[in-house]
Amino acid sequence: MKKTTTAEQRMQGDVATGRDTRTAVLTRSIRSNVPLRKTFVQANKGSVSRHGPLKDFVTGRDLRGLRAYLIIVAACSNGDNGWSTTHDSAVWARLMDIHETALSQSARTGAWRALRRLEARNLIECSRSGTMITVTLLREDGTGKPYDRPVGDHEENRFLQIPTTFWTQGRAEKLNLPGLALFLVVAREKHWVALPADRAPEWYGWSPDTHARGLKQLVDLGLVQKRAFKKKAPFAPLGFTIAHEYRRALITVPRKPQPKKKSVASTTP
Repeated sequence: MKKTTTAEQRMQGDVATGRDTRTAVLTRSIRSNVPLRKTFVQANKGSVSRHGPLKDFVTGRDLRGLRAYLIIVAACSNGDNGWSTTHDSAVWARLMDIHETALSQSARTGAWRALRRLEARNLIECSRSGTMITVTLLREDGTGKPYDRPVGDHEENRFLQIPTTFWTQGRAEKLNLPGLALFLVVAREKHWVALPADRAPEWYGWSPDTHARGLKQLVDLGLVQKRAFKKKAPFAPLGFTIAHEYRRALITVPRKPQPKKKSVASTTP
């Protein structure tokens, strides 16, 4: 039986993983948190429907597409290249972890198809030249309008923030589709909030079961905190029922930007 030499082992190990590639993208964007308009998760009050573009990922069972979209927002929303980013199709495949389950050419094709699905939802524009693919952000509400960075100055510009450690420390990788969707729901709120499963079809567009499973996974993984409270119920035997509220756990709270260190000027004696 042929033994693998130390040199061969080193060559096999020196290959970037999906997490390595996502970390490199986030490091290059030079940020602690990634902004995402709240209208991606849920439309504003007064809209004909409260459902945001997130609904289509959940009902379409498109976990790969949702993960891809969130990392695209992280890669493009710093504005250094006009809300665009360009990578080889193999790099896009690695960003989405497609390379783990497909051979090289199939992974490249899978990445292109995933990006085209996002384009069909009016969330991005993408173009291809040879093996290079350029992706440009559009507004997160799915209207197809050009992207601009949300600044929170009015309702359409309110945003949630996802800390870059959500990707670099592998937390996103642990979540299934309900868990990732509900993470965005909880992240949309600043404080403790009740998220009753029976309101999920009206508020978000998915089933109560999906809603409950997503919240349970987040609590089980320690990404979200849960607390019980009494809710007045005139027809209940005790006059109340027990409901629950949720908020982000500390490890998923947006990080405060570190102040820039002032350089100490040298003095001449």
